[in-house]
Amino acid sequence: MVIFETIAVAFSMYSALPMPMVEWKPENLRYAMCAFPLIGVVLGGLCALWVWLCQLLALPVLIQGAGLTLLPVLVTGGIHLDGYADTWDARSSHTSPERRAEILKDPHIGTFAVIRLCVLFVIRFALWCTMPEYDPVAVTAVFCLSRTLSGLSVAAFPLAKNTGLVHTFATSAHKTNVRRILLALAVLLTVVLAFCGLPGAVCAAAGWAVFGRYYRLTVAEFGGLSGDLAGWFLETGETWMLLALCLCPLVF
Repeated sequence: MVIFETIAVAFSMYSALPMPMVEWKPENLRYAMCAFPLIGVVLGGLCALWVWLCQLLALPVLIQGAGLTLLPVLVTGGIHLDGYADTWDARSSHTSPERRAEILKDPHIGTFAVIRLCVLFVIRFALWCTMPEYDPVAVTAVFCLSRTLSGLSVAAFPLAKNTGLVHTFATSAHKTNVRRILLALAVLLTVVLAFCGLPGAVCAAAGWAVFGRYYRLTVAEFGGLSGDLAGWFLETGETWMLLALCLCPLVF
């Protein structure tokens, strides 16, 4: 019962998929971040289904690309895009970590956030439309690895503040076990991507590289982790991993 409640908590927080009402308790929050990658499994399955449907109906590649671009937004409800936008607003201010933290809390969206969101959607759409061959295993692994590393950061990175959802999940988690589980899963997903060939191996390397950049950005520019930064990482990491999957077959 606790396992299903834990999964429901993760899905209700990080997806827009309908879930049964579950009371947040210490028991079902302890390993909630370990269930986060399961959203990537669902998203990968839906994307594979969409590609199959487009090929079955012989739909134009632009329609297929548009669906693959929008599906992550529909499944997640845009929660990670919100953090991505807020983070770019804060980073573009080029001020102190304290001032950046204040900008993150501002509910209004700034010009730089709008620009970055537009750029992100154009890049994602172009990548999905030009990907030489859709590999459902590799793409699903990308969605899972980004969420695994994001969950790992919640259990391992220093926090920027003592309030907010990230603080709730971080302080409620059994950090040692959560770190071990997610690190093992991240290694497993890296191996899976490596078995997908050179594009998969480069894809995994790109994900880990962005994760390293994510840690430095979190500590140096913001003084600790927040939910917005986690959203920035997930969107940025997935984009770079998809870029590797798309470009490697064209270059090598």
